[in-house]
Amino acid sequence: MSSPRPAAPAVADQADPRSPGQARLALTLATVGFGLNFWAWALLSPLGPVFVSQGIATDAALLVAIPVLVGSLGRILVGALTDRFGGRTMFPILSIATIVPVLFLGVLGQHSYPMILLGGFFLGVAGTTFAIGVPYVNSWFPAAKRGMATGIYGVGMGGTAISAFATVPLWRHVGPVAPFVIVAIVLAVYAVVAWRLMPTSPTWTPVTKNLAAQLGGVMRIPLTWQTAYLYAVSFGGYVAFSVFLPTMLTTWYDLELSDAAFRMAGFVVVAVIMRPVGGTLADRLGAVRTLLVAYALVSVAAVVLAFHPGLMPLGTIAFIVMAMGLGLGSGAVFGLIGQTADPAQVGSITGFVGAAGGLGGFVPPLVMSAVHGATGSYSAGVVLLLIAALAAIGVTVVVGRRAR
Repeated sequence: MSSPRPAAPAVADQADPRSPGQARLALTLATVGFGLNFWAWALLSPLGPVFVSQGIATDAALLVAIPVLVGSLGRILVGALTDRFGGRTMFPILSIATIVPVLFLGVLGQHSYPMILLGGFFLGVAGTTFAIGVPYVNSWFPAAKRGMATGIYGVGMGGTAISAFATVPLWRHVGPVAPFVIVAIVLAVYAVVAWRLMPTSPTWTPVTKNLAAQLGGVMRIPLTWQTAYLYAVSFGGYVAFSVFLPTMLTTWYDLELSDAAFRMAGFVVVAVIMRPVGGTLADRLGAVRTLLVAYALVSVAAVVLAFHPGLMPLGTIAFIVMAMGLGLGSGAVFGLIGQTADPAQVGSITGFVGAAGGLGGFVPPLVMSAVHGATGSYSAGVVLLLIAALAAIGVTVVVGRRAR
């Protein structure tokens, strides 16, 4: 097996052709695009319990999991295409493509369970945009700042918080079509702005290798699979909680839907804030140390939640600690990739790692729903998360030894 080739260092700051102003513009537009597409990607999550209460769906788990699955697997292809065509091309194209399922769900699809699943399948396109931004942002920053840069880019995952805060109120008070039309308009405006203003890094060169050969080469790199598992636990855990937490809180703690959605949004905000912190700490303290702290926090929180504590204060504290750990880990993983991977392979590696993260978010809601149906409690599902976090600590230790 080949090992990841370290990124080539910049010759010197004064010789670096990348403009700091252009780099900031690129990071800003990429982060905004990521956030808006994630807003679209998460539209069905807060509406899942509503569809169940209306009798349109019998279980919200599959309904919210389908976009996650498609968006996750699609990142493999989109990451490779980004290495080939660049972020400036891919961001507008994927944003325009996302408008189609958004309008389909808003106008036609939300009144029938099969149609919701069909629309949700194509809505998964929005989730693939994550694999565009990481290589695009990496191309604008030197290796020593990539953890920070990709961490800031990861703030775009807060689009799920926008969905949590806005979707249900818009659906109830403005109309069932309103959240979908608003998202479609915002995506259209962003696509135009990105096409006109998004710069291409002078250090980026398109990959011309055959896609199959390109992906096959990345699959032979140990770092690909190690970081894929680490991201499956950290970001996958974040996605799982962000889509399933309203259902969990309404079922386990008898909260009203609006209260559960608000608390889920708070969980998302904490994780989003901690993601750039994780990337920055990966630059300054090392990605391995940051990851060890992250998975330790997740493990401690999982131990507490497994005992189904009261929501105030212990349960709330545990959920906050969980969000902190998952956010730290999500930022630190891409700090590790940006510092050690060949820049020409970052997009492809990101595709695999992003797919693993999304799949890590697809499986837990289904498992949690099945566990609760069989036992009447979510405790066993939380214990499985604890086992996964402890295994992530072991993988992190292995990665650290190889790095040394």
